[in-house]
Amino acid sequence: MKTVLRPTLAALMAVAAILPLPAQERANWPQFRGENAAGLAAGGAPPVEFGPSRRLLWKQAVPSGRSSPAIWGDRIFLTAFDKDSNRLELLCLDRTLGHILWRRAAAAEKIEKVHPVSSPATATPAVDGERVYAYFASYGLLAFHLDGKPAWTVPLPPPQTRFGSGTSPVVAGELVMLNRDAVADGYLLAVDRCSGKTVWKQPYPADPIRATESYSTPVLWRDQAIVHRAGLIEGYDLQDGKRRWWVNAATNGTSTVAAGKDLVYAAAWFTFGEADQRVAVPDFATLLQRSDSDGDGQISEREFPADLAVARRPDAPEVPGATIFMKSFFKGIDANKDGLLQEKEWEGLRANLASFYADHGLIAFRPGGEGDLTAQVAWREKTAIPEVPSPLVYQDRVYMVRNGGIITCLEALSGKLLYRARLGAGGPYYASPIAAAGRVYVASGEGTVVVLSATDKLEVLARNDLREEIYGTPAIAGGCIYVRAAEQVYAFGDHSGSP
Repeated sequence: MKTVLRPTLAALMAVAAILPLPAQERANWPQFRGENAAGLAAGGAPPVEFGPSRRLLWKQAVPSGRSSPAIWGDRIFLTAFDKDSNRLELLCLDRTLGHILWRRAAAAEKIEKVHPVSSPATATPAVDGERVYAYFASYGLLAFHLDGKPAWTVPLPPPQTRFGSGTSPVVAGELVMLNRDAVADGYLLAVDRCSGKTVWKQPYPADPIRATESYSTPVLWRDQAIVHRAGLIEGYDLQDGKRRWWVNAATNGTSTVAAGKDLVYAAAWFTFGEADQRVAVPDFATLLQRSDSDGDGQISEREFPADLAVARRPDAPEVPGATIFMKSFFKGIDANKDGLLQEKEWEGLRANLASFYADHGLIAFRPGGEGDLTAQVAWREKTAIPEVPSPLVYQDRVYMVRNGGIITCLEALSGKLLYRARLGAGGPYYASPIAAAGRVYVASGEGTVVVLSATDKLEVLARNDLREEIYGTPAIAGGCIYVRAAEQVYAFGDHSGSP
């Protein structure tokens, strides 16, 4: 199909990355984690100390959802799911007062199955000043004018996933792009932002070893879109969607990459990647001694111990699925499919688990070139890698936060560890770090937003407890911080500088 992109798109994007943004655009936060998913806000300093009774501009009750606020001009957009009515919808809020201006439903025939901590409304909308674009895996893509009038819809069949979708749409020039990854038949989709017509659709390479979905949002790098997928990070040409390069890694593809000046950073988290996540797997002789009730020297599925764990999330033990039990993988371990586990199969599993440890870590690489770029990895940090939160690149440093509130700060170019410490706000972490005015903001799943000074040493400026769970990444625009919590959207700032 003929592309609608202009031949000068790559040059225009490169110039746009260098030129300062106009004042009006500086006050926007147009998609997941702001401009190009970078998590950086320009113009205005949001408050350091805030909460339900401090620096509160407004709060607005909204239906449940895991999406983040997207901001353009005087409007805020987010997706939501009403559990009582099974209704998916896009909400538009007034940025000054928080009132709901309009809401539009996505008439899905069936709601996708999601992880207990997730939601069918996970995707953050993208907005470009003319239209707002929303995605629901249960329905597809929808576009509306900023006054709520329908522009176009692209119904899509729900992807085959185990835990639901986690990606968000992005605007790339004249395209709206979407990572439609799945257990099978996943693809990267680009549609015309004005009409919704497909410009290109690039199937992901079939790979039975990596037969699982990813949850990341595409990030732009010059003339490419970078997607973090299960087992690898890939670069796709914006003009025609062709895959240009890839980097292999032991990763579940849960977080979005961050693009710096010289390198791209991917938090390649793997279930068994770190020592405190792994549970010692007994050798076959020990397994037989424990579970071989009929004494035949083999282990049937009935005999297999239900409480034998293989991995855990030590700093988030209360989260559903925090401990992974081996029995759920019985059929995969049973290589000859005879319904029994023999020593060769079991010891083969133990050897494979050991091989996965090497490629786990925060990966910094240069994405120029073609084909396999795994050898171009500049450095790798293998400790305290986040499962869900994306890394933040800010002022020549890289920040990442793991469950338990473990913050790591590294030199962006060299990977040198500057510090690793606990923030003093534990529990699970789903939101990604963001930054503004020389400060880093990190939101815990239990509802505390920790504010750090962006320096080479840990300096906690404030711990702001909202007393409400936070799943989505906050947004910063015009000197205010907007937090979508479990039941409310909050706006914090100075009344003198409110939008």
